[in-house]
Amino acid sequence: MKKTELNNLVLLLVVLLVSGIFLAMIADFLLVILMAAIFSGLAMPLFRFYERLTKGRKSLSSALSLTTLSLIVIFPMLAILGIVAAQAIRISRSAGPWIEQRLEEPTAFHDFFRSLPFYDTLNAYSDLILQRAGEMVSKTGSFLFENISSFTLSTVQTFFMFFVFLYTMFFFFRDGQGMLMKMLYYLPMPEKDTSRMLEKFTSVTGATIRGTFLIGIIQGTLAGVAFQLAGIDGAAFWGALMTVLSIIPVIGSGLVWVPAVIFLYVTGSFVAATSLLAFCGLMVSSIDNILRPILVGRDTRLHELLIFFGTIGGIGLFGIVGFIVGPIIASLFITVWEIYGETFKEYLNENMP
Repeated sequence: MKKTELNNLVLLLVVLLVSGIFLAMIADFLLVILMAAIFSGLAMPLFRFYERLTKGRKSLSSALSLTTLSLIVIFPMLAILGIVAAQAIRISRSAGPWIEQRLEEPTAFHDFFRSLPFYDTLNAYSDLILQRAGEMVSKTGSFLFENISSFTLSTVQTFFMFFVFLYTMFFFFRDGQGMLMKMLYYLPMPEKDTSRMLEKFTSVTGATIRGTFLIGIIQGTLAGVAFQLAGIDGAAFWGALMTVLSIIPVIGSGLVWVPAVIFLYVTGSFVAATSLLAFCGLMVSSIDNILRPILVGRDTRLHELLIFFGTIGGIGLFGIVGFIVGPIIASLFITVWEIYGETFKEYLNENMP
């Protein structure tokens, strides 16, 4: 081996070693950095507007962009979350006493079972249902007590990560273009391939965020109104929960309204239950089936099955941000295989398309 080749090999090993240590060091912040890069890229037109307004002052433009985003998006979202949290606390406080009251009066449960059309089948399991309900109530208090400290720690960590997110966005606004060009320069790939992957990353990110948020807001709003008309307590909370769960394609909204329909049937509100079932089954669920392929699939040019598995797989691996990261990885997966097919097409089966 020539000395030059040996030096290059040693340099490559050192680069990989140091890079691996650095990535391990910032592993807890990688998702925050990725989300800051994504949202700063989506808000780049706002930064360009302020840059023209301030005559090229990048730091001032970045600060103004973050301030505008905070006033328009972040603070209103925090206010809405506060309202939702208040309703969630009220629901949790009222649920426990209601169950305890029913447990203290077992005959109330039996009278309730007799009013159901499937009483004969359900009555055989009434004692087991009462036992499990008692265990659930007894464990709820201890669970809340044991998790107060961890919840407080999680809240502090969330605020810290939020600060890191905003701080990172500031520098991505200001220096992101240069950082991106430097990263692409270090990739040992043809420029057309790197441009193709970057274009796919950008298009999938924008389409996923716009489509998912629009679908979630529509489904959550309609379901919240329907829950309110059906007489379900905490309609704003359930609507917000459906907005979040709607990130899961096809089944997300059903995770909220199906149990609500069952609850209304069980409590004897047959008209409200049937109306809610018809409205959510025909109207709310169809929004996802109609709009998601249009808003997400059209711009990303991804098959609905890839969007589905990319979303639920991303959520399972990365948490809530997986609804963005998952489809991006799925699209890059398809893109790199397309590049592979074009690069090695002379070695592949010529009979295949």
